[in-house]
Amino acid sequence: MANWIEFAAIKRAVPLAAVLERYRINGLRRSGQNQLRGRCPLHGGEGRETFHVNTAAQVFHCFSCGAGGSVLDLVAAIEGCGVRAAAEKLSEWRSLLGDLAPPQKPTVTKKTRSVPPLRFRLRGVDVRHPYLASRGIRAATASEFGIGFYAGPGLMSQRLVIPIEDEAGRLVGYGGRSLDGSEPRYRFPAGFGKSRVLFNLHRAAATGQATVIVVEGFFDCLKVYQAGFGSVVALMGSALYEPQRRLLVQRFRQIVLMLDGDAPGRRAAAVVAARLSADCSVRIVPLAANSQPDQLSEQALQEVLERKGGQPETQ
Repeated sequence: MANWIEFAAIKRAVPLAAVLERYRINGLRRSGQNQLRGRCPLHGGEGRETFHVNTAAQVFHCFSCGAGGSVLDLVAAIEGCGVRAAAEKLSEWRSLLGDLAPPQKPTVTKKTRSVPPLRFRLRGVDVRHPYLASRGIRAATASEFGIGFYAGPGLMSQRLVIPIEDEAGRLVGYGGRSLDGSEPRYRFPAGFGKSRVLFNLHRAAATGQATVIVVEGFFDCLKVYQAGFGSVVALMGSALYEPQRRLLVQRFRQIVLMLDGDAPGRRAAAVVAARLSADCSVRIVPLAANSQPDQLSEQALQEVLERKGGQPETQ
């Protein structure tokens, strides 16, 4: 039986500042009595001040990659593990915890780097909600992906829920999109390992194709899929994390990058292409300024993806 861990007590007892120091995350500057900001240590990125820490509230947030949460979420993101494993690691740091928790017995099981499957599935999801049609998503697509409005209780209540499966097709989480303008626009469960998952990877791999199209968001992926390109995945952001990179290069020989057409998207495409080009061929499909895949018609997507040109493939 697993040892009992008091997550709330750990979050209260372990200062975020101490964790930043332990991981040698330097370069953050003070911007207020309890505020730190600087370059995000999780995805790097272009922004020099996208990563914010509130040492009084014990929370962090990156306005570029979207990562955020408590000290447990920070350790989980850095270590690429789940929240429980992060809590166990913090419990072992006696210098930080004092007498809060007894020493944990060493585990004899091999640590898994994958996101654990959920043990439940949301019921009563309305796959015919009008918002989907307004975004150009057909009812058949929504039904296939299990996407719809959820009116039940819990974290995802009154949001459009998007099931996220791992490379084996196991449900590992939900993304919840706000429809009424409330923040955050997208909500993920605390500790969810978004950096270790590629949305729609199991369907893309099942096509047997050597080429995969990589986009940023859920709706980008859905629109490309509807346009007849089944081998498409979404990063769920503009950053490519190392676990995601490994998932791609292990399964595909050619990568087609179609990130957003704004300046951040174009910069991100160049960074992602450089990280992938050592292991596979990469082609960047440039979009018109400030446009993104989910805004294009199916015909336009077919024309953009099937035509030659743009930036040449790199080997």
